[in-house]
Amino acid sequence: MNLENVHIAVIGQGYVGLPLATAFGKKYITIGFDINFSRIDELKNGIDHTNEASTQQIKSASKLVFSSSINDIKECNIYIVTVPTPIDEFKTPNLEPLKEATVMLGEILKKGDTVIYESTVYPGCTQEVCVPILEKTSSLTFNVDFYCGYSPERIVPGDKINTLTTIKKVTSGSTPEVADFVDTLYKSIITAGTFKAASIKVAEASKAIENAQRDVNISFVNELALIFDRVGIDTQDVLDAAGTKWNFLKYKPGLVGGHCISVDPYYLAYKAENLGYHPEVILSGRRVNDNMSAFVANKMIKMLIGAGKQIKGARVLILGLTYKENCPDIRNSKVADVHQELEEFGLHVDVHDYQACPKEVKTVFGITLIDQIKEKYDGILLAVSHNKFSEIDITSLKKDAKSIVYDLKGFLPRGQVDARL
Repeated sequence: MNLENVHIAVIGQGYVGLPLATAFGKKYITIGFDINFSRIDELKNGIDHTNEASTQQIKSASKLVFSSSINDIKECNIYIVTVPTPIDEFKTPNLEPLKEATVMLGEILKKGDTVIYESTVYPGCTQEVCVPILEKTSSLTFNVDFYCGYSPERIVPGDKINTLTTIKKVTSGSTPEVADFVDTLYKSIITAGTFKAASIKVAEASKAIENAQRDVNISFVNELALIFDRVGIDTQDVLDAAGTKWNFLKYKPGLVGGHCISVDPYYLAYKAENLGYHPEVILSGRRVNDNMSAFVANKMIKMLIGAGKQIKGARVLILGLTYKENCPDIRNSKVADVHQELEEFGLHVDVHDYQACPKEVKTVFGITLIDQIKEKYDGILLAVSHNKFSEIDITSLKKDAKSIVYDLKGFLPRGQVDARL
């Protein structure tokens, strides 16, 4: 297929799909598709509540339009799937959004079309799960009538430096010719260049291990935090000292949430267990990181007790609810788990986060965000290091109520905090 003839539909207009659609929409006829009508209406007006694309960036994509109608994408010949791939309550892959998107595409798939998946999956998922659905619903034959590619998303929500076009893109295709085409297509918009993987399965695996590696590294420093808390020394002080060696990896302890690091390792583990291997390191890292919310809540309780505070009815302020700093994304936020743990101890807990959408937070977590800090608190928990939090007068808040301050991010000046994670 010639690049001059491509007509692209990007399925899903979230944190991954929108930046991709705006990038392609500057060069090719592109439709940003999403089943969420309100999301499409928002984007048609140049508004993106995820803050991944500015109004100017959206409008600069002159060949991009947005739609929720499947009829509008029927004439496309390149379909790029960027729907979420979460886990369920049993921590196993929930492929329903991916399957539903694939069924939809199968119903409009034509001879010569190419479907490229960007959603994070386990190695083999594209050809074992998606391709059979496409064949069944389209009555077409894979690698004869239609083709597939896989190019794992590497978007980091909230990161304005490492953006879509500045991160090298891994590509792959279901035949050597399709692999070349997919690579050329992405190379035309990715200034950092591309890396053509040996196969779709290799590309899928590369994405899975990127986040699993980071998860394991964070779990190591989280375990160090658990140990050093018992020793009675500051973990950050230890890491600062160890970090003076050139080859020491400078990871920091913290709550691990979000749509990638806290989810993707379970996809890799799922595939491994289906093949008869129980992954010890990956799952042990997940256990450590999943248990950090309980550790943080218990540490706060111990600090309150140590300060002579009565626990039942004590007031605590949590600063930050999103899963990472300077980003409105609340998916899999572990701060919500800390909130729940503290409330179960009988505390009154307020949460302040100017980045998060109050309506979304209320719907997802049942938590009502406060707009302003007006009350006096027995304890303050700095959970997310949003830039604007540096403007809060922590010293005055602490002095007025003789409150204790627990800084999970090493964000506040050392003299203002009673403990750091």
